[in-house]
Amino acid sequence: MGAFKNKKNGTWYVQFRYTDWKGERQQKLKRGFATKREAQEWERQFLMSKRADINMTFEQFAKLYERDIKPKLKLNTWITKESIIQKKILPYFGKRKLSEITARDIICWQNEIRELKDWHGKPLSATYLKTVHNQLSAIFNHAIRYYGLQVNPAQRAGNMGKEERKEMLFWTREEYTKFSDAMMDKPMSFYAFEMLYWCGIREGELLALTPSDFDFQKRTVSITKSYQRIHGQDLITTPKTPKSVRVVQMPQFLCDEIQDYLKQLYGVESNDRIFPITKSYLHREMDRGCKQTGVKRIRIHDLRHSHISLLIDMGFTALAIADRVGHESVDITYRYAHLFPNRQTEMANQLDQLKDKEGA
Repeated sequence: MGAFKNKKNGTWYVQFRYTDWKGERQQKLKRGFATKREAQEWERQFLMSKRADINMTFEQFAKLYERDIKPKLKLNTWITKESIIQKKILPYFGKRKLSEITARDIICWQNEIRELKDWHGKPLSATYLKTVHNQLSAIFNHAIRYYGLQVNPAQRAGNMGKEERKEMLFWTREEYTKFSDAMMDKPMSFYAFEMLYWCGIREGELLALTPSDFDFQKRTVSITKSYQRIHGQDLITTPKTPKSVRVVQMPQFLCDEIQDYLKQLYGVESNDRIFPITKSYLHREMDRGCKQTGVKRIRIHDLRHSHISLLIDMGFTALAIADRVGHESVDITYRYAHLFPNRQTEMANQLDQLKDKEGA
C-alpha cells in the first residue's frame, strides 16, 4: 500500500489502481488524511470492499450492505434499519469477521439484547426483539445471496421475540361525532379529522394532500404521495405500498366541506399542502378533543380502523374495502375478521339450507 505526503500542507494521500465490477482498471486518488496510517487504512478498506471478501469484518460488510440496500428503500425505512444496525448489532459484531460468526455467538447476542431496556426503563417488546433479529438475519442473507457466505448463523440460532398484534381500537359513529364537534373551533383540525375518518386514509397521505388531488365533479381524492418529516425536513414520498396508490370516492357532504375549507385558505397553490401541519400537531389535537369530550383516546391510525369497521358494519365486502383503503383483501379478512358480524353463523345457516334443498 502506498501513502504519500503532500509537502505543501503536510497531509497524506493515497493513489492506486484497482479493478472495478466491470473488470476495468481504474485509478483512485484520495487526499486529506492526517496520518500515513489513516491513509493506508482507508486504502485497505476500499480495496477489501471491492473484493467483497467474506473474511472482512462485520462492520466493513455493513457498509457494503448499506451501499447495496439503501438506494432501494424509502429514507424513513432506511433510517429505522440503520438505527438498529448501529445501536443493536455493530457494538456486538462490528470487529468480528463475517465468516467466523456462529449460531452460538448469535444466541449469546440474543441473551444480551433481551436484557436491554427501552427509554421508559421497560424490557424491549417481543415485536421489537423480532425486528432486531430479522435485521441481523437480513444482513447475513445478503452476504449469502451476493457475496458467497455459506451459512446464515442468525437463521440457525432461531428468532427471538414474536410479532405482537396491538389491540385494535376504533371509534363508533357516535364517538367520532362527539369528538368532531369539539374540533370545530379549529377548522384545519376539523377538516383533517373528517378526511381521516370518512376516507380511511393514512396520516402521511392526509398531510401530503394538495388542491390538485381533488376532483369535486367526480367526488374523488387521488392518493399518490405521503408526507414525512425526517431530520427536521419535510419530505414527500410515494405511499406506503404500490397498492396504496388509489382514487378514493368521497361522500358529497365531505366534498362540500373540503371545498368550503379550500376557500378559507389564503394564497394556496394547486400543489401546496392543504394541511401544513405535523403528525405531532394531530396527536395533540386528538389529546385535546378526547379530554374535552371524554371519548376514549385512540391512535391517529385507529381512525383508519374506525373507517374500516364502519364499512364492515354497513355490509361491504373485504375486497371492496381493501380497494378503498389500499390494502390487500386478505389483510382485511385476516385483521378485521372479528368485526364481520355473524358471518360464521350465516355460513352455517346457508350450508343447512343447501343441504335441505339437496334432500328435498
